[in-house]
Amino acid sequence: MYKRILLKLSGESLMGKQNYGIDIERLNDYARQIKEVHEMGVQIGIVIGGGNIFRGLTGAGKGFDRVKGDQMGMCATVINSLALSSALDSVGVKNKVLTAIRMEPIGEFYTKWKAIEAMEEGKVCIFSAGTGSPYFTTDTGSSLRGIEIEADVMLKGTRVDGIYTADPEKDPTATKFDDITYQDVIAKNLKVMDITATAMCMQNNLPIYVFNMDIVGNLKKVMDGEPIGTLVHN
Repeated sequence: MYKRILLKLSGESLMGKQNYGIDIERLNDYARQIKEVHEMGVQIGIVIGGGNIFRGLTGAGKGFDRVKGDQMGMCATVINSLALSSALDSVGVKNKVLTAIRMEPIGEFYTKWKAIEAMEEGKVCIFSAGTGSPYFTTDTGSSLRGIEIEADVMLKGTRVDGIYTADPEKDPTATKFDDITYQDVIAKNLKVMDITATAMCMQNNLPIYVFNMDIVGNLKKVMDGEPIGTLVHN
């Protein structure tokens, strides 16, 4: 079993059945699933996207300055992180929000050692504001944080149950991989994470496990070793 994980959650998934914002039901489902794994004694770091509120690249396409657009996206991840922190509080899971940009008293400024100390004390750490720099996605943010905190694996919770030869929502003939190498992901241009994030995981030997987080109970199944997703490795 993994002792320390980096859980990457999609901002879009937080919308649930809505077109925008945060679906409280989905948020609470996530909190309960995280609690289940936390009670197994697993140390948990979390990175959550901001696409349900604002996406920098989309903003840039609509005329926003790219750097300001990305900074707006970082703020969106902070909003989601605070929402998740509040949901974890309500189910009795101690947690800490760390931000990549100074934002006291909203969250503490991130350092690797602060994060590891908090996780070793039994707190769930939520890493927000991406890497703190523009031009990087929250995928890259989660690769960076996963490598820094020396996680055993990055668990990428998405809306699909793994990696397919094509987008299964668009192509009914798409077939699923049980496991795949980083090299193949890059060579086949599979949209698992952006290329920077994938390359970082490859260079630092951080395996990625892609699974469907929107099915309640799946996070614990992954921790129990049930083969419900796709493993990316060297």
